[in-house]
Amino acid sequence: MLKKIIIFIMLLGKFNFTNAQHGTYDTLKLAAWVSPEGDTLALSYLNPIDLLTIRHLTSAQKAQRAEWTRLRNAVYVTFPYAKAAAKIMNEINAKLVGVTNKKQRKAIIKSREAELRTEFTSKLTNLSVYQGKVLMKLINRETGNNCYEIIQEYKGGFTATVYQTVAFVFGTNLKQAYNPTEKDKDIETIVKELEHMYGYKKS
Repeated sequence: MLKKIIIFIMLLGKFNFTNAQHGTYDTLKLAAWVSPEGDTLALSYLNPIDLLTIRHLTSAQKAQRAEWTRLRNAVYVTFPYAKAAAKIMNEINAKLVGVTNKKQRKAIIKSREAELRTEFTSKLTNLSVYQGKVLMKLINRETGNNCYEIIQEYKGGFTATVYQTVAFVFGTNLKQAYNPTEKDKDIETIVKELEHMYGYKKS
């Protein structure tokens, strides 16, 4: 009885698709397959596809693949740091709202500075210059401020200028912005992948 029901459903489905649909790619052709155990199952064939292995890639494609892999690895390494740093920074900013006294603001910042140093100093010193650039982009994404603005707010304009000069020597820029739709769309794609996989929430 079960086999007859399955066959009837398959035939009904085949009738609906072959008679109600008339496009080139919207007709689903079904067949029946009987398993060794005697079960009747639906059978359909997919069109063949071509798979390119690394051996078949051109030099340009290999270079593009290597750059994408490098960027993806950098985002995977630095994004958790950006999330954690942004969380602390946003908490500091929340406490600074309405505080105009410079001494009080400095005390609030200093109370969390040790936490930032303990949490990130050893980790950040192990990053490459390339990973550091990606991290700054991600911090901008999570906080809405570039690293120069953050340093200027927390440590003063002179310190920010010094750090900006050092960054320039190493071929980067603390003032770089994050553009998820153009220049940084690849980073954004990888971040979305991470957010989907691990359930990251906006800082």
